Amino acid sequence: MQKDLGHYRKSYDKGSLLKKDVPKTPFMLFEQWFSEVDQHFPEIETNAMTLSTMDASGHPKGRVVLLKQFSSEGFVFYTNYQSEKGKALVSHPKACLSFHWEGAERQVIIKGSAEKIAAESSDAYFNSRPRGSQLGAHASHQSSVIENRSVIEKNLKMLEEKFKDQPIPRPKFWGGLIVKPIEVEFWQGRANRLHDRIRYQLQKDFNWSIERLSP
Repeated sequence: MQKDLGHYRKSYDKGSLLKKDVPKTPFMLFEQWFSEVDQHFPEIETNAMTLSTMDASGHPKGRVVLLKQFSSEGFVFYTNYQSEKGKALVSHPKACLSFHWEGAERQVIIKGSAEKIAAESSDAYFNSRPRGSQLGAHASHQSSVIENRSVIEKNLKMLEEKFKDQPIPRPKFWGGLIVKPIEVEFWQGRANRLHDRIRYQLQKDFNWSIERLSP
């Protein structure tokens, strides 16, 4: 079976990104872009991002996760530490985050290293989650092979009874990871495929170099 997609075409004309206009750090520009997309495109999940990791055999894998916090320190998401991505980041703690905001014709690509956040911060976020999500974190041994869905549903019912009328503690195998960037690229779609690309790279003095890349 073969399907030709060569006729798929789209022209990008919703914005521009010039080096003279960008701030000194990528965090300031990311916050600006994130706010603009969040405000003008409410139909999309602004904090959805593709997390790419590398497994023990050297194969990369990407999956969509949700950004839950960002600051000048880095970008935080939460997961089961014993999941496929959790184990991959323990053995090879380099990661790539990619945001694609189609409505705004923008992408952001972040390269950096990942590490666990403080247990207290993971506790605080876990306690803010809906009760169902808290139970779900306990019920699923993420990425493990199961016979069918009823395995998870039985686990959930058992946990609902176990924690009935009492607070649900954060499982020790679940928590936050922060990706601390060394490189951030901002991509703005332009006409004729001559897109604007601005790359920030972290220097030894902890300042950021800023370069324009050819599309």
